[in-house]
Amino acid sequence: MTQRTPLNPALKLLLELGPLALFFFANARSGLFAATAAFMAAVAIALAVSYALTRRLPIMAVVSAIVVAIFGGLTLALESETFIKLKPTIVYALFAATLAAGLLFNKPFLAIVFDSAFHLTEEGWRKLTLRWIVFFIVMAALNEIVWRTQSTDFWVSFKLFGFVPLTFAFAALQYPLLTRYARKDDAA
Repeated sequence: MTQRTPLNPALKLLLELGPLALFFFANARSGLFAATAAFMAAVAIALAVSYALTRRLPIMAVVSAIVVAIFGGLTLALESETFIKLKPTIVYALFAATLAAGLLFNKPFLAIVFDSAFHLTEEGWRKLTLRWIVFFIVMAALNEIVWRTQSTDFWVSFKLFGFVPLTFAFAALQYPLLTRYARKDDAA
């Protein structure tokens, strides 16, 4: 079994949030269509850099990139903002459905996503998975509410300054569960 090359956490964060930040700034300067094109390019570049450095592609990043390519492409080809605004809803719904399928088939997909960063009991993985499913459903609904009731500029800003902090806050709130259900190694 080969050892995986881990990414520097700061670089990983840059690769994940950089395209979103570029989307925000490009929208402010040139509008949603230019921002969509820049976002699509930045996501592809971030995936290429990630692969070049680690020789593997994170599954969530790949799924997100595919959805960005499809919905961003539709946005540009049809000159309709609707498709890029639907993208977060689709991604959150896909993540929720995938995690739910994992629960149904007793496969802890979060263990794969978190790349063995956490060692939890089966009950811990199940509870953490249920929490993330609910979170993704709430985020999908929130995206729908925001893009359908607010201006495009507000929605773009909310993607960066609303969704990102909410995700970090939710993840941080999982710490008690992670410690409570940490698997005890017999070797200790």
